[in-house]
Amino acid sequence: QVKKKSAALRRTDVVLEVGPGTGNLTVKMLEKVKKVIACEIDPRLVGELQKRVQGTCLANKLEIKVGDVLKTDLPFFDACVANLPYQISSPFVFKLLLHRPFFRCAILMFQREFALRLVAKPGSKLYCRLSINTQLLARVDHLMKVGKNNFKPPPKVESSVVRIEPKNPPPPINFQVSIIYSTNNVTYYLLSCMQGKEVIQDSQCNFSRGQSGGILGWSDSFNGQRKGNDVIFPNFCKAFDMLSYHILIYRLGRCRFERWTIQ
Repeated sequence: QVKKKSAALRRTDVVLEVGPGTGNLTVKMLEKVKKVIACEIDPRLVGELQKRVQGTCLANKLEIKVGDVLKTDLPFFDACVANLPYQISSPFVFKLLLHRPFFRCAILMFQREFALRLVAKPGSKLYCRLSINTQLLARVDHLMKVGKNNFKPPPKVESSVVRIEPKNPPPPINFQVSIIYSTNNVTYYLLSCMQGKEVIQDSQCNFSRGQSGGILGWSDSFNGQRKGNDVIFPNFCKAFDMLSYHILIYRLGRCRFERWTIQ
């Protein structure tokens, strides 16, 4: 019921359901929406789900995809509801967030520890790469905790329900980051930039925070005492983007010089 209400399903919606099981939630959604596309990897549960709607008016509104959802091309959908194996939580989240066209929202059940990392904020011990990457692409809200006793048989871990709304349009991302990661000691370069040291010393390119980053007022945001999970993500993006630009110019300049020398 929480999943259904939180998704705010509409009669015109196409819903992607991952892990329908025997179809308890599936049937309820079929009564409310235009269509449900159910992804199930277990053929036995697929048979049970088909029997449940066979001979009813709901059968024409149900489409079943059999197989591993991570290896399946996702169809168009407006909302996603999923109770999936916890071991595929991370890859499924990013498969979902990179799906196009955009969906409206997803209501997902995860292992509680994973869910708390998804919604963690800067300064929290749980704030990590998962938190940053997910919150860059979507708004994430923790809806409720689900105890072990709500399942039969009860699992060994606690669960949580999370709501994910992708940002549309998505934030601008520089996908040329491979240029940075092909540069030796990228961690040193970025940290030096934050601490106000010159990171590229060359007659053609001399980049330091004092010359460029200081204009943005980073001095209060970055210092040698700050931890990674304390840094506000937009400030880190500014540093990374400016550094990537200067290293790109530097590397392109060197390539032109080397080509001219060889000729």
